[in-house]
Amino acid sequence: MKVSMRMIAALSAGFVALSSYSPAFAQTSGDSLKQAEKQLNDNSEALDRKEKQKQAVHTAVQKMEHELANTEALIKKNENDYASIQKKIQETNELIEEKKIEIVALQDKVINREEIMYARLTALQENDHADIVIHTLVNAESFSNLFERIGAVATLLNADNDILEQQEADLKQIEEDKKEIDKQEALLKEQQLALSSSGAKLEEALLQRQTQMASLKSEYEKVSAEVTLAEKEKSVLQSQVKAIETSIKKEQDAAKARAAKALAERKKEEAARAAEASARAEAEKARKAAQAAPAKKKQTAAVPAVSKPAEKPVQEKPVQDESKVFYVTATAYSHEDTASDFTAIGINIKENANMKLIAVDPKIIPLGSKVWVEGYGVAIAGDTGGAIKNHKIDVLMPNSAEARKWGRKTVKIEILD
Repeated sequence: MKVSMRMIAALSAGFVALSSYSPAFAQTSGDSLKQAEKQLNDNSEALDRKEKQKQAVHTAVQKMEHELANTEALIKKNENDYASIQKKIQETNELIEEKKIEIVALQDKVINREEIMYARLTALQENDHADIVIHTLVNAESFSNLFERIGAVATLLNADNDILEQQEADLKQIEEDKKEIDKQEALLKEQQLALSSSGAKLEEALLQRQTQMASLKSEYEKVSAEVTLAEKEKSVLQSQVKAIETSIKKEQDAAKARAAKALAERKKEEAARAAEASARAEAEKARKAAQAAPAKKKQTAAVPAVSKPAEKPVQEKPVQDESKVFYVTATAYSHEDTASDFTAIGINIKENANMKLIAVDPKIIPLGSKVWVEGYGVAIAGDTGGAIKNHKIDVLMPNSAEARKWGRKTVKIEILD
């Protein structure tokens, strides 16, 4: 009676303690879950910001790549234009050289004419111009010859005029050609300088854009690394949240199981108390009946057997069965480790190297018994040994290597028959 009451009190106290523990654990787990969820939420927000920053930098990189492409295209065009101008300069220089050669030729003609004109003027100066004409006409042999002479004189006089006019024209052409050459040279130099200046500016712009691009790419790589790190942190936090939720669920399930078990125990104890109370009532009734009928004292002495239902409780295994299950220290051996290949009951272990067989102390495990060995299986207790005493066995292995691999273990065994 007192024992039962103490058990009930202990179970009630345990149930109360369990009831108070579960809410405390639930509160702690809930706080951990809230904290993990908050960290996950903060991480997600930070990740969103980093993703937007990464996208902005990516857009800037694309824009800069477009600008770089345009600048490089302009530089390429400028280089082509510069090459074209250089070609024109070369062509113009070739034309200038040709024009210079022409000028030299004209200058030579002018000099030659000057020499001819100088000679003619000298002749005219030495012989009066009018006398020459008169002398030429007077010395005509006939009338027709006169006309011929008049034509010749006119031709000579006109030739002098033509020479003078051609001389003036050539000198004027030389001056115009010189001016045109100077003009073309100045124009080409101006274009060349303009293209050089434009090229320098484009190269400077390209260098600036390349520097900006390198900076943007560095920033993009940095933000990408931060995004990757944030994603890893998010994955870790998600795992933590999931683990906490799983732990909470397991604890809730365990708490429910403990509560159900405690409730079952309480019901069982209540049933036991009810049975005990009923037994006491029956015993009291029998006692009163015995007092009322002294003549039947011997019969009433057997009445206490009514209380047996309270002693019924548990059906345990016979003591003999329990004695067949115990723990031993197990080592291993093989036919390679023994002087004889035959066991105590005459089994050749060399020919039966893979046989499940153990060496035992016969006073603990009878020889010939079938025994289950934890981690080894069902074996025959078929051998003995000088070192096999009390709760110690030796398991048979195919060879020494397998025996060494087994080592020394504490195992559970059961004698089957």
